[in-house]
Amino acid sequence: MKLVRDRIPEIIIEDGRNPVYHIADAKEYERELYRKVEEELNEFREEPCVEEAADLLEVLYTLFEVHNLDLFDIATTGMKKNSIVGSFARGVILEKVDA
Repeated sequence: MKLVRDRIPEIIIEDGRNPVYHIADAKEYERELYRKVEEELNEFREEPCVEEAADLLEVLYTLFEVHNLDLFDIATTGMKKNSIVGSFARGVILEKVDA
């Protein structure tokens, strides 16, 4: 049992098979979205390509929507944080902070 894209049951039916599925309640939906993020991240780790990146991004977009987070607000906040504390582009690894 796992969260799948909305049209998957329809595609299975068109293929002449019979899907058994249900629509998740809010709590199950959120839990399964987090699982899906982990699944898609692992798939991207194994094969970093545009298709896997698109799958990961789609799940993240949906998770943001579930939490009523606006993509424009997320992007704006990210740009503000980048201007203040930077991004992760250089690969800086903090080993420790001496007193």
